[in-house]
Amino acid sequence: MESQMGLIEKSFDGRFSNWIREALDELPDNFTITDPSISGHPIVFASRGFLKMSGYSKNEVIGKNGRIFQGPRTDRRSIMEIREAIREEKTIQINLLNYRKDGTPFWMLFNLSPVVSKEDGKVTHFLAVQVPISRKIRTAGNGYGRNGCSYVDEGSGLQEIMFGSCRREVCTDSVVEVGRIHMLNSFVDSETRGLGAEELCEASDMEKQKAAKAVNNILSMLTHYSELTGRLVCGKRCCSVRISPLGSSLIISLGRIKQSFVLIDANLHDMPIVYASDAFLKMTGYTRHEVLGCNFRFLDGPDTDMKAICQIRESIESERASSVRILSYRKDGCTFWNLLHISPVRNASGKIAFYAGVQIVEGCTNGVSDAMSPEMRQLGAMGAIKVAVRSLSMCAGSSKS
Repeated sequence: MESQMGLIEKSFDGRFSNWIREALDELPDNFTITDPSISGHPIVFASRGFLKMSGYSKNEVIGKNGRIFQGPRTDRRSIMEIREAIREEKTIQINLLNYRKDGTPFWMLFNLSPVVSKEDGKVTHFLAVQVPISRKIRTAGNGYGRNGCSYVDEGSGLQEIMFGSCRREVCTDSVVEVGRIHMLNSFVDSETRGLGAEELCEASDMEKQKAAKAVNNILSMLTHYSELTGRLVCGKRCCSVRISPLGSSLIISLGRIKQSFVLIDANLHDMPIVYASDAFLKMTGYTRHEVLGCNFRFLDGPDTDMKAICQIRESIESERASSVRILSYRKDGCTFWNLLHISPVRNASGKIAFYAGVQIVEGCTNGVSDAMSPEMRQLGAMGAIKVAVRSLSMCAGSSKS
């Protein structure tokens, strides 16, 4: 049986070219890379910046789980969120209190992102970027634990692992429901209520942008060095080969609709985006290949309201239309208020084939007369989408008869 350190040494072998470690060492950012396929989910790479920031040597970090950076004041609820993000293989950005080797605590903006294989859509590694937070007092008394975290996912218990457990745990445990997390909130708050406001730090917009830029740079490098081996990786499960392409006739019809919208396949796992309009790509800054195959939640971020997300989920579960004002994130990390209207799209037989999401940036008219409200613009676009889908399905049905 191969040793743990042998597996760690081979974590990058075959997936990336031989120069990947040297190339990553040249980057100035503070980051670690972990391998969830190895027992204990260990760190397999730590950047020079991270080692300098934490005070550890490379030998003291490689092969260890991220819990070595936790301490007595590390927030339990934040760790729960990180663990849940790993379970569901999603991105999370959260303010976190960690400890250096000498025991001194420091606040950082922790950004965890999956690295996904383009071959089969499986997560090969997790990238964790850490940006030190300038000391900043938070006056809002909303409890020690929230720390501006993303809606996506939650992590471990008191001293449980910062990067989650090994992949075995992910396979054997059922996915922890959000309700379990809320049940723990009162317990966590009661233990942490006594901490002073000076203990709370929150990342600035500049620090969030710095983290987003670092993630993009590192993922671009991982993608480049995986191209040299033919085993491509990317930052999102947006390149899944299991997405069935739309017919050219439908694409042409949808292309005539100038509003920002996406079409989501209601019958595929995780309801991926199968069409994104040019206006949507321009609005968000993403390219089409970065969007197709993603779940619509990829626009969510640290400050996206969970209530708005729940409203979207409920409308889909109940198969009805819904409108919501939600904070969304562009590719560059900038936020915008998204006036989103989502509605089921039925084929000629009345079965739900897709869900369409029409977006309007709040306050932006795009040259459209002020006499037309955002709601009317959305309903107009939604009507055109439904006509395009229904007409095509009717034509397909008549051609078969």
